[in-house]
Amino acid sequence: MNSLGEKAESANLKPLQKIQTLIIGRLVVIFLLLVTSWIWFSGTLRLSVENFPQGLFLVFTISVGLTIVYFFLLRMSKTLAWQIRTQFLLDALLITWLVWRTGDISSPYITLYIVLISVTSFFLRPLPTLLMSAVCAGLFISLAVLSLGAVIESTGQVPEMQKAVQIVSFHVVAMLVVGLLASRLSDRHRSVDELEETAKNLATLRALHERIVESIRSGLITTDLDGKIFTFNSAATEITGYRVDQVQGASIYDLFGDIREPIDLSLAAAGDGDQLPRFETDLMTPDGFAVRIGYSVSLLFSEKNEASGLIVTFQDLTEIRSMEESVRRKDRLAAVGRVAAGLAHEIRNPLGAMRGAIQVLESNTPPQSMQSSLMEIILKESDRLNSIITNFLGYARPAAGEFFETNVAEAIDDTITLLKHSPDVGESHRLLFRGDREAANILADPTQLKQIFWNLARNALQAMPEGGELTIGLEPIPNNRIRITFEDTGRGMAPEQVEQLFEPFSNSTSGGTGLGLSIVYQIVKDHNGVINVRSQEGKGTVITVELPVNNRRGQAEVPKDVPERAEVSKLEGLLRVDSRGENTLS
Repeated sequence: MNSLGEKAESANLKPLQKIQTLIIGRLVVIFLLLVTSWIWFSGTLRLSVENFPQGLFLVFTISVGLTIVYFFLLRMSKTLAWQIRTQFLLDALLITWLVWRTGDISSPYITLYIVLISVTSFFLRPLPTLLMSAVCAGLFISLAVLSLGAVIESTGQVPEMQKAVQIVSFHVVAMLVVGLLASRLSDRHRSVDELEETAKNLATLRALHERIVESIRSGLITTDLDGKIFTFNSAATEITGYRVDQVQGASIYDLFGDIREPIDLSLAAAGDGDQLPRFETDLMTPDGFAVRIGYSVSLLFSEKNEASGLIVTFQDLTEIRSMEESVRRKDRLAAVGRVAAGLAHEIRNPLGAMRGAIQVLESNTPPQSMQSSLMEIILKESDRLNSIITNFLGYARPAAGEFFETNVAEAIDDTITLLKHSPDVGESHRLLFRGDREAANILADPTQLKQIFWNLARNALQAMPEGGELTIGLEPIPNNRIRITFEDTGRGMAPEQVEQLFEPFSNSTSGGTGLGLSIVYQIVKDHNGVINVRSQEGKGTVITVELPVNNRRGQAEVPKDVPERAEVSKLEGLLRVDSRGENTLS
């Protein structure tokens, strides 16, 4: 994009080049006229000094001198308009002198007046062009009057007065008519130049407008009054996942849902002069994932200040909302940790006493009696309650992991082997492992890794009660990390379920305590990892776990020959939802 200074320099350069062309062109024309006149007067290509046109040669000599002066003035002065007018006036005087020296009103060079008037139309405005034709006519009339009146010496044959008047009148009329036509031509040239300049300015403004719109980091959409999308900037593409060609011409309501009420509220606030309200909604990406956006709506006005459409600006709030949820989760975890020890002690002591008492009573009760059956139920429920307390303590106060060099592929193989012998796996289930076994060694707690894989795999299988395929993937990724994926073809989850998936005591699909995935989340966090969840109802779920190869929490127990761990992102440890709609917990 040119700066203002560059534009001004370019605007001044064009007239300057035109004047230089005029100066050089004048000299070339006079030289060609001198040569052709010499040939004309000689009557043959064999030129002789006797037939050399002295008058034209003098004009040529004067023009050479004036050319030097003109170029000097171009360097000295920036006022170009008066230089052009002065040059044309001097040209008219030189032509008048040449006509006088070559036969007065019978001179063959009278036509040069017509040429001069025509050339002025390319350099002057219509009125100066018309005035130039009047000046040429006036000079020719003055020359004719002075010559016919014997005020100056006539160099040609003096015709009769009537014939002289006819000749002069004919030439003057021709000059004035050419002047009128040249002025119209000058106006046409000026209109074309202005049109070209306007087109360039419009193209520049359009490019500037497009660059500004594309550089805005907020999504920006313009529509007509019916919601038909016209423009869609790059930030909007980045946030929504849709390309311009996919949404151009579509309805804003297909993209944002039914937002007619927020639009009406925004327009009402704008009409009252109030601040535009902000709204939030969930937007579905082409991959079927939800992105939380905050948006505002304002009117788009035409050049006539008439409402012609809508401007929708929006930002991706998913990461902010996820961070807020992460802070709330950490607050809940802190509260859970404070009460965990006391709560477990207060429940386990009476629970142990109750269980001991029931066992004593059971030993004195007939085996097949009703009392014996009830006591057996009480013992089973007390064991279940003890298991809940154990899981709760494992979540709230997890044991410190022992980090060793662990082969992730072997841990996955062990998990698959255990799953194949569990009641969760039926004949209609398929378990697949696809991974890079050579890049599978990391610093981690092997027991906790298997706990992660076991819980994630069991949840995937329980989401496929009628059978399906569970694929476990393993691959290295940049920044010295590995990615483990659990992809099932089950029933999937709604966005609300995904949001609460790692909440303690959330609704469990397995009928358990709802602590299994909460413990998974805690273990991944302790390993400085990140866990992502992508799910769509009816299409299955993909859970991705990213772990560092060299875990900094295990560095104290690592031999010296183990390389240092790659730098971990500062955002690890925060819940977030990325731009593709993936719920991300770390």
